[in-house]
Amino acid sequence: MVLLSAQGMDTAQIAEVTFTSPDRVRDVIHNFNADGFDSLGPKYAGGRPPKFDTAQREQIKQIALARPGDHGLPFSTWSLSKLADYLVAQGVVEDISHEGLRMLLRDEGVSFPGGQDLEDQH
Repeated sequence: MVLLSAQGMDTAQIAEVTFTSPDRVRDVIHNFNADGFDSLGPKYAGGRPPKFDTAQREQIKQIALARPGDHGLPFSTWSLSKLADYLVAQGVVEDISHEGLRMLLRDEGVSFPGGQDLEDQH
């Protein structure tokens, strides 16, 4: 986000290409301006991974089974990173790791064409 901003892209454009909200983009840029590169490091809280309620799990499953184009996205297949970013941007979850998403989808019985599980591809 910071690099895109430095290249002259506006907040709305950055939000669109990073699948997040303009408010999140502004927060990241503001934090970078205030704290520099230290603001970009991960903030691990530690502890147990978040649990998702039944409604969240169902919503994640439905989105994963749909085509990205059905959600107005410009690509034809999901990757774990794209799906995780989309779920956060849409407010389905506050945060989800790629591995956490992979396990949740496996537990929900979600597989994709050819019987393959969702792979972590970019």
